[in-house]
Parts: sequence; C-alpha cells; structure tokens
Amino acid sequence: MAKQEPIFTRATFQFFRDLARNNRKVWMDAHRERYQQFVVRPFRRLLEEVSPAILEFDSRFDTSGRRGANFSRINRDIRFAKDKTPYRAQMYLKFSPPFRGAGETGQLYTGISADTVTAGFRIYSGSKRKESALAQIGETRALREPNWLRQQKRRLRRRYESYWYTMEKGEWTQRDGWPLASDDWRRIRAWIVRRKLKTADALRSTFPREILKIFRDLYPLLRFTSLEDSSFRNELERR
Repeated sequence: MAKQEPIFTRATFQFFRDLARNNRKVWMDAHRERYQQFVVRPFRRLLEEVSPAILEFDSRFDTSGRRGANFSRINRDIRFAKDKTPYRAQMYLKFSPPFRGAGETGQLYTGISADTVTAGFRIYSGSKRKESALAQIGETRALREPNWLRQQKRRLRRRYESYWYTMEKGEWTQRDGWPLASDDWRRIRAWIVRRKLKTADALRSTFPREILKIFRDLYPLLRFTSLEDSSFRNELERR
C-alpha cells in the first residue's frame, strides 16, 4: 500500500505569513493560485478525509463543503471593524449540527494560521443570544446538570485549555477556566475548549486522525450545549 501523503505542506504556512505582511487586494489577486493550491485544496481534502467519521458522530452534521458552513471566509467584513485589512491570514474547517432558526450553534473545528494550529470545540451566542443554542440548550442543561460539567473538566483539563467570554460594559471579556457556576452560564457569550498543536503536526499524514481524536474527546460538549438529542437527555437524567 502506498504511503499516504500529508495534506498540508510548509507552503500553506508560508502563504499565511506572506498574506499577513501583504494584506492588500492587489497582492491577493496576484497570488490567487497559491491560495487555491496551498489553502483551499488541502482544506477540501481534509474535509473529505474526516467527513465519514464526523457523520458517524451524528448524521445531521453539515459536511456539504460550503463556505460559511464548513470553511471560514478569508475575506473580512471591514464595515464596522477598526482593522481595515481585507483578509484573514488563517483558515478554519468546522462542523456544526443543525439548529432551528438562524441562531448560533456549537462547532468542532480545526484552524491553521501563519504559525499556529488549533483544534477543538467552540460555541458563540452571536448577536441574538436568546436565539442561540448556547442560551436555549447549553444554559438550560448547565443549570440543571452542573455535575456533568465538573466531570468533563476532570476528564479534559490536563489535555485541553478552556476559556469563555462575557460582555462587560459593551466589551468582550475573556475568563480562563471552565464555566461551572450558575451565574457563569447566565452571562456567558462564548466558550472554547481547544488544544494547540505544533505546526509540524499539520505536516504529517496522520493529521486527520489526530484532529478526529480531539473531536471525539470534545463531541460530548457539543451535544451538551447544542443538540436537542432525546437519548443524550435520557443519559443525563439517569445520572
């Protein structure tokens, strides 16, 4: 059997470094083929390799390959941003379950930038917190099942970092650690549990397997905060 080739190469990281130094439309237009070759195509190949396992977690995950659904957009919305650079020097592959309406829901994700590789779970409330899975599912379960979250902290804290955000005087404020108190969940606007990897990890042929291990570890957090899953609800009620 032929040895599997790595999905990403050093050229992916070099592209993001060059983009960070030359964050202008004229430069991006001149390097579109590099972007396609070293960013878009590898990320699409990664999607193809991990999607079967993702659908085994839950067949409702979106693996369609659409921008926004599975891939972050490299173009920045600069209308209301202080930073007017037009592009993001990073790319994310992400998987989200469905959620009613237009509310935000949780994600399993992996991202690459100029010198960073991360993989993990994240959930944001979006601009309308009351309509989000974080408020409608996550907060409700966290208030009812605080011991479950404590168990997850004990299981994951040595291998993953956790931090969360509140809104203080109109500004996002980061809180390190795990949101465990009832008051935390009444104020929470986002929660991230992730692992930072070495850039060399993304250059190995085993990278898809490594991030799937992380997704498998953190999938229970996504179920807890985002999925109206009767079997999972029954599991919690039996505890």
